Amino acid sequence: MAWNPLNLTVRVGCNLAYTTPVATPALFVLKPRLESRMLLMQETISFGIGLPSYEFQDAHGNNTYRSTLMPGRNVIRHDALVAVSSLPESHVVHGPIVAIGQLPFELLRYTLPSRYCDSDKLRDFAWQHFGHIQQGLQRVQAICNWIHHNIEYRFASGRPDLSASEVIARRHGVCRDFAHSAIALCRAFNLPARYVTGHLPDIGFQDPGTPMDFHAYCEVYLGNEWITFDPRFNIPRIGRIKIAHGLDAVDGAFTTIYGEATLDYFEVWAYQVDPNMVKVGDPVDLSRRMDGTPFIRLS
Repeated sequence: MAWNPLNLTVRVGCNLAYTTPVATPALFVLKPRLESRMLLMQETISFGIGLPSYEFQDAHGNNTYRSTLMPGRNVIRHDALVAVSSLPESHVVHGPIVAIGQLPFELLRYTLPSRYCDSDKLRDFAWQHFGHIQQGLQRVQAICNWIHHNIEYRFASGRPDLSASEVIARRHGVCRDFAHSAIALCRAFNLPARYVTGHLPDIGFQDPGTPMDFHAYCEVYLGNEWITFDPRFNIPRIGRIKIAHGLDAVDGAFTTIYGEATLDYFEVWAYQVDPNMVKVGDPVDLSRRMDGTPFIRLS
């Protein structure tokens, strides 16, 4: 594993407001997963007037809060400073591709069709378009290239009921649709692939001008490790911060509500800051943003 200097700081978080008529149970997946390419420096999370919450890890190891929204307006806020590496993601595969018969048993579920990654419906399409390409990194990259060039990104065009096969048929979507499509096509070749949600700051990348939001991408198991792929942008990025992973968007939902609730307010932030100038709890001030340009700025 290459050494990654954690020499940049990213502020990530969200401010959500829900209104409910009655007490309503809810799950929240908002905290970053503590993995090797990041270090949590500061963090705060609050659930407003909600009943006291408790934290647990779900079946995929995601940090999940269980709480109850109370009648009226409930404000949920998460804010964190995370140290990340200034090095871009690597697509170097260390080791041979593991055959399906030798995969660790806990990875087999990531080779199967799921609600939004309907690989069984895409098997013929996958073999027609990518069957001639060598199994492994070359095939995964070819899949991501095809999605990037053939599916149009349309802001706010997503729907919660779209599967990968439907996205590929209609040829447009949002980041979750790009991720679902790549995952389903990889699973059609028995490559373990999982859905990932998180934050993606624009470090070394020109600000596209769209509102900040959570981001969806995928990971594929190659050479005894999970490697990040993002067909939406299709280039290695810097400072990606994972929140959750799972079979598809069901496992990556930032909120799961067991009842009636209206989302009244939604704000997400993910931008590089100087840790000497910004702390959690400060007002979100994009004038202190250090990313959004093709040049990497060190604190």
